Amino acid sequence: MVHADASNFAADITKEEAYQQVLDQAEGLFYEQRNWVNWAGFYTLNHPSTTELILGPFQGKVACQTIAFSRGVCGAAAATKTTQLVPDVDAFPGHIACDGDSKSEIVVPIVVDDKVVAIIDVDCAELNGFDEVDKVWLEKLADLVARSCDWP
Repeated sequence: MVHADASNFAADITKEEAYQQVLDQAEGLFYEQRNWVNWAGFYTLNHPSTTELILGPFQGKVACQTIAFSRGVCGAAAATKTTQLVPDVDAFPGHIACDGDSKSEIVVPIVVDDKVVAIIDVDCAELNGFDEVDKVWLEKLADLVARSCDWP
């Protein structure tokens, strides 16, 4: 088991060592989680548009490059500035099926100064793959990202 001090970087750590530490921690987090999350990533606001998202960093099958605020789960989260917790994507009106294996989805908006600047999108290969615990913690991650970046 990793000691709690492993989550802190030493003052003299190199960039390479920091990345290795992050990867080691992610590996521990993902251990035995295969076939649960099948797509995860970010979409950011597609400037100068104020109503369209563009694909950012992600892991999974090829995804839509752009998504209007009026389309799909991601668009709904962006348009309403609220987390979309979808237990069955086939039951969501207008769901965009980028990966046919996706059965459930959670999308969390990243909001700065009451403006959506990005979203976190996570798909699951199982129905009811996400719950309130996921919502709480992904919203905390979204808040951290909102506070930690210089958004245009």
